[in-house]
Amino acid sequence: DQLNPVNSWFDQFVGAVMYVLMEVRSETDYVLHHAQKVLGIFAAMRALSAQLQASGHRVHYITIDDADNQHDIPANLELVAQRCGATQVQCQAPDEWRLDALLHAWRDQTTLQVTSVSSEHFLTDRLDVQQQFVGKKSWLMETFYRAMRIKHGVMLEDGKKPLGGKWNFDASNRQNWHGPNTKHADPAEPEDVRPIHNHAKLWSSIQSAGVKTFGNAQAAAFRWPVNRDEALAQLGHFVQHVLPNFGRYQDAMHTDTWRLFHALISFGLNVKMLSPLEVIRRAEQALQEGVASFEAVEGFIRQILGWREYVRGVYWANMPGYDERNALDNHKNLPQWFWTGHTKMRCMQHAIGQSLEHAYAHHIQRLMVIGNFALLAGVSPQQVHQWYLGVYIDAFEWVELPNTVGMSQYADGGLLATKPYVSSAAYIDRMSNYCKGCHYNKSEKVGDKACPFNALYWDFFARHRDRLGNNFRLGMVYKNLDRMTPEQQAAIAQQAHMVVGNLDNL
Repeated sequence: DQLNPVNSWFDQFVGAVMYVLMEVRSETDYVLHHAQKVLGIFAAMRALSAQLQASGHRVHYITIDDADNQHDIPANLELVAQRCGATQVQCQAPDEWRLDALLHAWRDQTTLQVTSVSSEHFLTDRLDVQQQFVGKKSWLMETFYRAMRIKHGVMLEDGKKPLGGKWNFDASNRQNWHGPNTKHADPAEPEDVRPIHNHAKLWSSIQSAGVKTFGNAQAAAFRWPVNRDEALAQLGHFVQHVLPNFGRYQDAMHTDTWRLFHALISFGLNVKMLSPLEVIRRAEQALQEGVASFEAVEGFIRQILGWREYVRGVYWANMPGYDERNALDNHKNLPQWFWTGHTKMRCMQHAIGQSLEHAYAHHIQRLMVIGNFALLAGVSPQQVHQWYLGVYIDAFEWVELPNTVGMSQYADGGLLATKPYVSSAAYIDRMSNYCKGCHYNKSEKVGDKACPFNALYWDFFARHRDRLGNNFRLGMVYKNLDRMTPEQQAAIAQQAHMVVGNLDNL
């Protein structure tokens, strides 16, 4: 994921330097990945290799089917160094803890001199967030976000005051989308202008090498950017044609579409073909030029400057061990339909189905549909984490793990999120058309056709009253729960028990 061709690393051209890129089974196999994720990363790596060679750099590229491939990063580096007579190895600092630990362990036992340099990508150092929240029980992103706005001079007047009079326009960004051909006359989804690549040959080599994947590869019609120029083109299209409607509809979901007004730049951003600062400056420019509103631009920038940098800080402050947290003691297995999308719940059918088809779902689908169900049903957060890490093309552990274990599954006990992000069918119905035509009834709590979310929701809070009952953000939930008669609460508990016992068949 270190695919930034404008890193100053590549400016320091020295004839004796050889750049090494490798496709290894240790990376494809540590979790089961979506086919498009493996295909996209390999294609982007190969594109960078070709670009470096065209610039005059010496590159040694180890393909997945290379007969000499050791399928282990240190072993490959030892072999290459031995063959070319190298005495020093320099790496861009990894962003995942396991790779950092692997390279540190290798550095301590190899005869080669191993050093690392910055990827020149992030706006914070690894431990900046931890230092800001020293001694705090809960780490509020909003506090961090405001400090980042001031530090980088983003959307400010007089250097300290928020442009537009408010730091956060989130309350204005919660509108549903009904489509252009309705009485609401909502704007039409913009055209998907991403290039179409034919990676059938590369996909064949990945399969022949024995790499196990899941999901639709779309190898002959691959749509994700594989180089910086394509990523920049996607950013430019988003800012000019999509960002104006992003804010209002960023939480909306609809069965007629899988992306609505989302940027589709997260893959290019997370493999570092784009930098967060240039993305932020382009969004600010759209505001200055009157292309997009305060609400749209602030909501977008908050995700990049605030949330993205913040969760990375949470990750490095809590690793190793954050991936093992399970504060609510959830141990159910992931339902088998997470791998197929074959469920009678229309919301899950669509959100998981598009994840398998496109290797993508936007943040509300990930959090308030898929993650919501997994948490309510008591699924192991470790299994949820491994599925999220594998299924999404933009998922790398530094960003995915806190979002899953902390935000989505509340498995860190509230370090990252001030409350569990769960809901009944009511929220899903409000933000989507998923409930229309569903096998289940969104209004019923018990019975054969009752929406599973409803009983699971109320049973979740009943079961976790000792832990959550005094949470200041959940007072109304417990007041409503206590208004139910003992008989109603017992019926809900029984319904939830039946749902959880039948997860594979919902």
